Amino acid sequence: MDFTSPPLSLKDNGFITTASDPFDSSEDEMERLEEELKKWKERVEKAEKAKADLLLCKLSADEEFVKAEDDLIKLKNLQEKQHKDTIMSRDTDERELYVLNQENAELKREIEKLEEDFAECNAMLSRYSQINKEVAEMKMKFTHMEDMKDDYQDMNTHCFFDVTTKIPFRLDQNQVLLTFEDEEVAQRLIKIGKHTVNLDNKTADMRVMPFTLEMGIKFKLHVTISGKKINVSEVPELSIPEDWMREKLELNFYKSEQGGGEVENVDYDKQSRTAVITFLRPGATNSFVRCTEYPFVVNGTWYRLQVSPDNNVKLENFQLYCGISKKTILLKGIKEMEDDEESVQDMIEIHFQKPSNNGGEIEKIKYVSKGLTWVCFEEDT
Repeated sequence: MDFTSPPLSLKDNGFITTASDPFDSSEDEMERLEEELKKWKERVEKAEKAKADLLLCKLSADEEFVKAEDDLIKLKNLQEKQHKDTIMSRDTDERELYVLNQENAELKREIEKLEEDFAECNAMLSRYSQINKEVAEMKMKFTHMEDMKDDYQDMNTHCFFDVTTKIPFRLDQNQVLLTFEDEEVAQRLIKIGKHTVNLDNKTADMRVMPFTLEMGIKFKLHVTISGKKINVSEVPELSIPEDWMREKLELNFYKSEQGGGEVENVDYDKQSRTAVITFLRPGATNSFVRCTEYPFVVNGTWYRLQVSPDNNVKLENFQLYCGISKKTILLKGIKEMEDDEESVQDMIEIHFQKPSNNGGEIEKIKYVSKGLTWVCFEEDT
């Protein structure tokens, strides 16, 4: 390049470039570049911030999407469950309706049968009412003497009951209870212990065992039905003093034409609507034996009183006892048989009746082939 020649003007494609001071141009260029760099940094910061915001939005959107997807799955599962429950409920309702219809039909048949039985009972009662029954004779004997008050004979009815409860015993499947007439036979079989019994060409090894019974109860009951007192219930609730009600009850039962008599005392309880009427003369209550209702008139209004005898119950000699049955044995070890229950029972009875098998006369036998049953023991008198 020739630096000695004078500078020439520059021409480039129609543009004319004039030379300027290189130092001034460099400073301006630097300032411009710095400004531009600053702007680009600001743009980068904004872009980074926008990028971070977009990432946060994306994460939030992903979480919302997952949550919405879970909710959709739950809704689908709930819908399927509700659909299944609806089907099951409908099936259950249909089964229950069918059972109810069956029960309703069965109840109708039972009602018809009861109506037939009721009509038959009424017909029988109407026939029996036309028959004059003779009162059975009972032999009586003199036992003791009692002092009578006010020179009146004792018109009370005295009853005595000697009660002994039955003791239940559980007889399980494939077990037998045998009661012999002779106690020695049962005790001899218990000592032997095991017995081989022929059951329809099959042998069964049975174990003879003693057994214990539960506790029983014995007591004596003395019942005295008063000949002077009656119990009255269903006394109407009236807005009158208690003394007035006692007087009205006394006057009402004083009328002998209705089966009453002279009243000695009236014990009235307003709260329970009951009363105890005590007549003066013994035997006045005899007319109420067949009467359960009695008319009661107050101020022209008719009521029905419920009437019952006055009872005095006395419990004596209440005691527990231990039941023992030395005539009875328990057989175990019988296998399931194809024969019916009665046939197997007959074969067992025949075996233990033979003296050659150490048996004897049998008073009672019970064999259970399926399930269980309860047998009752009572006092051997």
